[in-house]
Amino acid sequence: MNPPRLISVVIPVFDERDSLEQLAAELLPVMRGLPTPFEVIFVDDGSRDGGDVVLAGLAALNDEVRVIKMRSNFGKGPALTAGFTEAQGDIVITLDADLQDDPAEIPRMLAALDEGADLVSGWKKERHDPWNKRIPSKFFNAMARKASGLELHDLNCGFKAYRATVVHSLAIPGEMYRFIPAIA
Repeated sequence: MNPPRLISVVIPVFDERDSLEQLAAELLPVMRGLPTPFEVIFVDDGSRDGGDVVLAGLAALNDEVRVIKMRSNFGKGPALTAGFTEAQGDIVITLDADLQDDPAEIPRMLAALDEGADLVSGWKKERHDPWNKRIPSKFFNAMARKASGLELHDLNCGFKAYRATVVHSLAIPGEMYRFIPAIA
């Protein structure tokens, strides 16, 4: 496989102002350590917490960072679609802005793509969510595995790496982003 010409990182954001600087501090060194140019696209999905100011500052300080600002909160699916539309990379990586995804795993995901995978899905093995989110997530993942036939630990995890051809072929209405691996 030819090395990618550009890697795009798409991060949907909704009211996560307090995590954005730490996320950038963890993500940018990992991406800068790769031999491939990259872009980071934050998609502000109508945040109301002042995160847009933080994102504007990150974009002003880092040439690789761009911000898409949605005029309202449309949801994660439309935010991802907006990011995918703007992404110029041959490889597209998605991660959430809540600091539960470890950017240090990106080189391993890229290695799996180099081995021929079209999509690599992360797994929040140790979730930091409250129990009332963890239990429904476990149930959802069990049902999704059974219905789709995909043996993924965490279908709902937003940390994924894709070939651009995969994301550009997707239409993600509403909450269907949860099923991207099955749709792809």
